[in-house]
Amino acid sequence: MKKSYFVFFVAFSLFAFVTLVVAQSDPQKEWPGGHNWDADQEMGEPPDTNNADHLPLIRVAGNRIVNSNGDTILFHGIAVADPDNLEQRGVWNKDLFIEAKSLGAMIVRIPVHPAAWRDRTPRKYLTLLDQAVEWCTEESLYVDIDWHSIGNLEKGLYQNSVYNTNLTETFNFWAMIASRYSGHHTVAFSELFNEPTDNFGKLGNLSWEKWKGINEDLIRLIRSYNNRSIPLVAGFDWAYDLTPLHYAPIDAEGIGYSVHPYPHKRTPPFEPKWDEDFGFAAAKYPIVATELGFTLRDWESNLNYGKTIMRYLDTNHISWIWWILDPLWKPSLLESWKGFKLNDGGRFIDEASHEEPKKNDSTGTF
Repeated sequence: MKKSYFVFFVAFSLFAFVTLVVAQSDPQKEWPGGHNWDADQEMGEPPDTNNADHLPLIRVAGNRIVNSNGDTILFHGIAVADPDNLEQRGVWNKDLFIEAKSLGAMIVRIPVHPAAWRDRTPRKYLTLLDQAVEWCTEESLYVDIDWHSIGNLEKGLYQNSVYNTNLTETFNFWAMIASRYSGHHTVAFSELFNEPTDNFGKLGNLSWEKWKGINEDLIRLIRSYNNRSIPLVAGFDWAYDLTPLHYAPIDAEGIGYSVHPYPHKRTPPFEPKWDEDFGFAAAKYPIVATELGFTLRDWESNLNYGKTIMRYLDTNHISWIWWILDPLWKPSLLESWKGFKLNDGGRFIDEASHEEPKKNDSTGTF
């Protein structure tokens, strides 16, 4: 028995000695496997910039989005792929945003996939977002930062592993983003969750009551750091169905709602169904179609949809952001990166974005 105690004492003493040596060998490590405490303190700090107020501040006024002069803004924009993915493919640079600008974009949507956020690590990912915000500022483009998950956040069930997240990570992400870009006018929208869905019951029950509460908590959190960016809340059916706003809108002022009115959602004639599903809400709240694009099989059907949805959105004063300026991600607007060669969809957007605004009270300008 005494021998066993002696062996234990020797082993414990050796462990303590090694622990002390490791801890003292690196001043950044205050404990074995040490944590870099300074890193956490810097995560939410805004990047050094002299042009945070270069663009007019965007805010909500009634059911409209307006600038600091009170001018109503009808945003036309384009999405890019996840910055982590673009950087890995070697195409993450300012030229992408210059091209978006040349296609008539006023705003760029930047989707941040939870898996990429974790794999790259938040600290390194924020460097990419800082670059995007700076490039967009230089090109007078606004930014919509999108937490790009698809599934049931309450139950923790998702459509694909790249979308896997949880409530804690989602709240931490938005606390970090809100803190980092507080006061930066370029970051106009905080798109809280890309596409909530139960996937026809395969992802568990999804109730509007619970979803409403989650979003209200997120908005309160964001505004504790930044009360100027505009949170966008998505409806069910992959961010298409806003009918719960009839009876239980989000309890928060100065927000908007996102919608993804892809053509496969409904059959023609589209307009009456769009009125029922989301268009009605534009009379009371700012609505932004943060994703739309050509998903039908033939070009003639896509073209009919494109003309119809553009006319509908402009008439109902709904801003839009087309998906996506990339030759690989679908539905794409590019044939190839070389010279940013546009496909039929890209040429359609180029023409639509440069059309004169409709004759109403929208300026479509800054």
